[in-house]
Amino acid sequence: MAIDRRNFLKAITALGVMPIATLARADGAPAFVAARMKGNADFSVAVLDHAGTVLFSESIDGRAHDIAIAPDRSTAVVFARRPGFFALVIDLAGRRRVATFAPPEGRHFYGHGFFSADGRLLYATENDYEAERGVLGVYDVAAGYRRTGELSTQGIGPHEALLMRDGRTIAIGNGGVATHPDYDRMKLNLPTMEPSLVYLDAATGDLVDKVMLPASLHQLSIRHMAEAANGTIWFGGQYEGSQTDAVDLVGTHRPGSDPQLIAAPSTAYEGMRQYVGAVAVNDAGTRVAATSPVGGHVVIFDAETRGFVESRAIADVCGIAPDGRDFFISDGRGRLWQGPNLISEAPDLAWDNHVRNIG
Repeated sequence: MAIDRRNFLKAITALGVMPIATLARADGAPAFVAARMKGNADFSVAVLDHAGTVLFSESIDGRAHDIAIAPDRSTAVVFARRPGFFALVIDLAGRRRVATFAPPEGRHFYGHGFFSADGRLLYATENDYEAERGVLGVYDVAAGYRRTGELSTQGIGPHEALLMRDGRTIAIGNGGVATHPDYDRMKLNLPTMEPSLVYLDAATGDLVDKVMLPASLHQLSIRHMAEAANGTIWFGGQYEGSQTDAVDLVGTHRPGSDPQLIAAPSTAYEGMRQYVGAVAVNDAGTRVAATSPVGGHVVIFDAETRGFVESRAIADVCGIAPDGRDFFISDGRGRLWQGPNLISEAPDLAWDNHVRNIG
């Protein structure tokens, strides 16, 4: 019997994914996790396979930001968007939520976190908002994500943090922007902000290194980062200064050296409109990408030479994760991309800021 193509597409769209070109075969294995929203009141987190097909989803109480994946790939923890007060634990194999937890009184999540190398602890970037200082909340996984303590991030406004490949060093991007939940997302100290990159000893919490950008760039808030195969941290900034300033938005750093911003064609950075929303390194370790939902562009660099490779125009793009030699990308218009290829679209949905590769 012939298949009615129109009805087939309607059925697929109802599931939240509409093929654009050739329909890739889904393998059914969880590959990516991302938050999404439908309108202003319907929020969820979705688990997708490599083809971008939604395998299952869980509803959440508000917008989520990023996701931490356990080392054994069995668990994902979804963090609320700043200033957030919830985290959701998902059993990826069982395809179900298993727990929720919250930060203690006087703290809120900044939207990012990561697991220890052995998977026993979860670290979350948090705001000690009355003291205007950043902390990493430490949660015991086996004890139902009971909070056991915190580490100072040695700065204000920690956003993304990660455990480096050596398994011993924590890298933190302190955005330098003071906020308070009583004022929602208002930035309270733009004239005096001091962003920094900080490295902590994961075993002791001791400060290993702390670097700052030149004083002339103290309003370039360091938010997102990724580690390349050679141990270099690539970071992306959000500039809080004059809109007429021309600023390099992507930089690199290795502990013990000075941070270096990366030059790119003026049109590339102009297309990002002073805002980087996510940074990722591809699986091959050859390319680094930074996204800008404000400017609607993805900028890609060579990981070894630090040279500019290309810029892709994708409206409202932000979520990006490694996917082979290229990247899996999501945007706020309900679209998913594999490299430069559009693979699905759900116009009634908006993918939120980040998508995380399960591995």
